[in-house]
Parts: sequence; C-alpha cells; structure tokens
Amino acid sequence: MARPAATFPDPGLAREAKPAQPLDVEALRAQFPALGLTVDGRPAVYLDGPGGTQVPQRVIDAVSAYFRESNANTGGAFATSHRSDERLAAARESFADFLNARSADEIKFGPNMTTLTFGLSRALGSQLGLGDEILVTALEHDANVSPWRALAERGVIIRTVEVDRADCTLDLDDLDAKLGPRTRLVAVGLASNAVGTINDVAAIAVRAHELGALVFVDAVHFAPHGPIDVQTLDCDFLACSAYKFFGPHLGVLYGKAELLDSLPSYKVRPAHDRWETGTQNHEGIVGAAAALDYLAGIGMSWGAPFSAPFASFSGRRLALKSGLAAVRAQETILLRRLMSGLARIAGLRVYGITDEARFDERAPTVSFTLEGWTARRVAEELGRRGIFVWDGNMYAVELIERLGLAERGGLVRIGLVHYNTAMEIDRLLEALAELAQRGTPS
Repeated sequence: MARPAATFPDPGLAREAKPAQPLDVEALRAQFPALGLTVDGRPAVYLDGPGGTQVPQRVIDAVSAYFRESNANTGGAFATSHRSDERLAAARESFADFLNARSADEIKFGPNMTTLTFGLSRALGSQLGLGDEILVTALEHDANVSPWRALAERGVIIRTVEVDRADCTLDLDDLDAKLGPRTRLVAVGLASNAVGTINDVAAIAVRAHELGALVFVDAVHFAPHGPIDVQTLDCDFLACSAYKFFGPHLGVLYGKAELLDSLPSYKVRPAHDRWETGTQNHEGIVGAAAALDYLAGIGMSWGAPFSAPFASFSGRRLALKSGLAAVRAQETILLRRLMSGLARIAGLRVYGITDEARFDERAPTVSFTLEGWTARRVAEELGRRGIFVWDGNMYAVELIERLGLAERGGLVRIGLVHYNTAMEIDRLLEALAELAQRGTPS
C-alpha cells in the first residue's frame, strides 16, 4: 500500500502550544525590500541564505549615502575624503564589536573570505618549510582547504581530519591522532556550510595551542546564526563574509595583533595598511557596518531575555551578542518545524545531526537527498514554485565525496535565517511531499 501523503503543517505541531517568538519577524521582514518579490504571483521564499542573504533597507541607504556624500579615496585633505576616513574607521570599530576583538586594528577588510585566506596562507607559508604540517577537516568549504593545500609546493604536509558519516560531525579522535609536534596550523570551520554542523572550535584551539600550533577559523557560515567571540574561542585568525549576514559582498579578517604585525605582508609600498593591499570597497564596508547596526537593533529591541551570558559586555557589543542570541533562538523554532516535516516525507534523507536534543550542535542549514530525484531537479522544481534553495556540493568537496554523493549531484540545501517564517517552511514541505508522491521524474 502506498504511504499516505504527508500534510502540512504537521497536525502534531499544530496541537502544541505556540512557542514564544523571540523576534517580531514581520516587523523585521518589513525592513527587507527583496522579501516582497513574487514569482508567478506567489511570494518568493528565500531559503538560499548560505549562498548570500538579503539586505535590509538601511544597508541599501548606507551604500547610496556613501556615494552621495563620501565618495573619495582615503587620506585626502578635503571634505569627502575626511568623511570616507571617518566612515571606514567607524566600520572597523563596529566589526571589532561584532567579533569582540581587542582592538579595531585587528580587523582587516578584503574582497571576500577566500581572497583574504589566500593572502594569509601566503604570509604564513613564508614561515613554513619541508615537513611542517597543516590540519584541515573534511567538513570544510574549499575556501578553507585550497589556500592551505597551495602550500604543499613548499613541502608543507596537509592532513585532513575525518568526519563521522553517520551525523557529519568531526572525528575528534582523528584530530588528536593527527595533531603532532610538526603541526603549525589547524584550519577549521565554526559551522559547516553544507550540513550545518557546529564545531567546538574553543576546544580544538586548546588542543592546537598546547602543541604550539595556530588556529584559523572560517566563520562565514556561522556568522548570521549566533554570536561570535574571538577571545572566548581564542582563535588566532578568523574570517567571515558580510554578504552572509545581511550586508554587501565583503570579506572580513580578524587576527591577533601581534601575529598580524609579525607576519610578512604583500602590498604596494605606500599602502596605509599592511593587510589591505589597495583601495578597498568603501561603499561595501560602510554597507556592512549598516548590517551590523541592523543586528544590534535586534539586540536592543529583543535581546534582553538573552543577555545573561554576556554580562561582561555593554553598549554595541552587548546589543550584537544578545541580538544574535535572539536570532539563534528564533531560528531553532523554525529548525524544529522543518526537521519534523522532513522526517515525514517518504524517500527523503537528511544528512547531519537530526536529533532535536542536539540542535545546539548545528546551524539551521539542512541538506538532503530525495529518492529518485537529482538535487538539481529538486532545486529546479522548487524554483518554479518560487522557493529558492541551493544544490550541488556547496564547495564542500571533501564532505560530498566522503558521503558518496559527488557523482549523484550532491545535496539539496535549505538555509534558514531569522526572516524566514513557519508558513514558508510549510510551503516548502508541501512541495517536497508532492515531489516524493510523484516519484522518479520522467
């Protein structure tokens, strides 16, 4: 007998008492012009956040205002250059607050995380030689693998920490086995962009530092989903990308000041900063600071119930930390609804952590396969319905190969962020249930 089609919303969820909403999502959605887009008369559903989020109006306004009022290069003796200097300095302070850096001097801007990581790799690689070792992991986006693999030409050995394929978490026993006296750097993601796994970076940093190794953290995927504190993580370097947390396309690098000052830099001689090698994307930097203002605004409006863990913070740092904690609580509600619904669709397999008791170990990024369908065909069918998801390997090359999915088109990825709604999730689930009922496409 055919399995009955799932219905959405889940009747079991409907019977539950409605959970308290940490955020006023409709008020926040109203700040994002793109969320008003329609596809064939239906509202677009943006579940593509891991590839880049939408931006609030204040980001658009900040970029526009920069061009109207401050569009000049830095260091000039005239009004627009002075304004540009002031706005860029203010943005650097904002990012120091966002990451809890000790100083704004520890914040560097660049085109994207990948470019910044290749630059750091070149600088660190100049200090390494034959037989030195770097550890990467099989969970990584390739932007946290290829820059380090490039150092193999110097005789550096690249070792890969394996994953537990059952739940797509790092094999920490394998990490311990591969850490050694020749380990010079551990490169690890704060969260997997492919399956959402959150790594215990603070614990990994302790292990690495005990052996004298440095720690580089790719925080691109985690940044829109929760507070980041580089001092608590005790990482030596951390990179993220503003377009993943409601800003323009921009990369941001944090480094401990003593390391940034001691490493060689590759730049033109008159450049003002050792790491920012030429004229920066000024309007993007100002727009990214406006995205942080948006997140701080969440903290000021809804962060109070989540502020207890951040008692040592005040001002904008407190607002950013409590705001992102509220975002994480909101997203967890959405994640529960999504995972409950996906579990009821025949032939659908979720990769990664599925136990609700362990949702604190994952971001609200859920990837799956659907029996009889390639990931691309699922994404295309959803796209026709105005539901935007990503498909493929998500640049997590090592993980997709280990899951045996490289030749099958990879995974379908659902990326929730705080501006998504329960109604959007139900619409997605209804579409997936329909595809599952239809069976193998002709």
